[in-house]
Amino acid sequence: MKTVILVGDGMGDYGHAALGGKTILEAARTPGMDHLASHGKMALLQTVPEGMLPGSDIANLSLLGYRPEEFYTGRSPLEAASMGIELGAEEIAFRLNLVHVTEQNGLLTMVDYSAGHISTAEAHALIAALQAALPPQGLALYPGISYRHLLVVTADISGLQTVPPHDYPQKDVTPFWHNYDSVPLLADFAHKAREILADHPVNKRRMAGGKLPANAVWLWGEGKAPAMLSLQEMYGVSGALISAVDLLKGIGVYAGMEVVEVEGATGYLDTNYQGKVDAALTALERHDLVLVHVEAPDETGHQGLLQEKTQAIEDFDRAIVQPVLAGLKKFKPFRLVVCMDHFTPIVLRTHTIDPVPVVIYDSSRPEEGAFSAYTEENGRKAGVFYQNGAQFMKAVLT
Repeated sequence: MKTVILVGDGMGDYGHAALGGKTILEAARTPGMDHLASHGKMALLQTVPEGMLPGSDIANLSLLGYRPEEFYTGRSPLEAASMGIELGAEEIAFRLNLVHVTEQNGLLTMVDYSAGHISTAEAHALIAALQAALPPQGLALYPGISYRHLLVVTADISGLQTVPPHDYPQKDVTPFWHNYDSVPLLADFAHKAREILADHPVNKRRMAGGKLPANAVWLWGEGKAPAMLSLQEMYGVSGALISAVDLLKGIGVYAGMEVVEVEGATGYLDTNYQGKVDAALTALERHDLVLVHVEAPDETGHQGLLQEKTQAIEDFDRAIVQPVLAGLKKFKPFRLVVCMDHFTPIVLRTHTIDPVPVVIYDSSRPEEGAFSAYTEENGRKAGVFYQNGAQFMKAVLT
């Protein structure tokens, strides 16, 4: 049976006074997801194992049926895989964000983890300038999309602790910045990068246009290459993955899935939704399972933007869920899953470990009247709890 999993990254949230106590998902117009909830099986899924941080890497591994505690080595090796970078046994990958920080009285504040969602073209010019200043050995820098890039390091980083920049919006990050000092190679690069970025023409043009300059780099998510079984080995199915985000693409590579590139997929509100739908339905002709990931709800959650997160969720429903459901009719019978990887509450502007609601719709066994809407609360009321991704995937495929 053909199966599609649609992931609205970070859709989960808490109640808001401005919405009469409702969550954004409860208040948003989502007829497609609500239809699936009323004819499918609702449940809760614990995507983040106890003791692990609620990152999209860990949570999305769970959505593909993996136990992160068995396979996970770090976020950045997954992103490296998506870029076609094969890590050597001693190489360590770091995610490199282009960020905007301010400094006053020796204290560094994280203003924007994405440097105002800098464009890919602008970012590539900045990365090229940083590449030209790298030392002859020990560091390799690779350009990615928008603010997301990769640094590969050959050095002893024992004792280094890094943090995601999106976890500290408008907060003092001075102690974390000084953590780089424990690895002189990284400290030298990070400080040199600030000098280079300060005078770069791209940043001068951004400031002249009223935009935030990318005035620093932030290194995090480090790790070595993992040893993962493929989706075929784990569950006996072939798969394809569609996402604008390198992290998700890297998971797809290690899972042995076809990673489908979609022109115009940005990871934000302006992404190419129709391109993702078309790619998903085409890929389903070649594979048993297709996962479509949409990043915009998470990005707007990190920015603390209620109206924009509402738009992101409604766009996900209108431009992904509804047309995919319509397109699946030619594949009957089929299963369609709607889920999220984690909550990204706008009041917190970061991820949480809350179990997430999922709905599994089986076209051969549609149910009637279970729930009227796909919401966090209905997931809790369903009375079905998957403790990990393996239990979830078994329910999806059987």
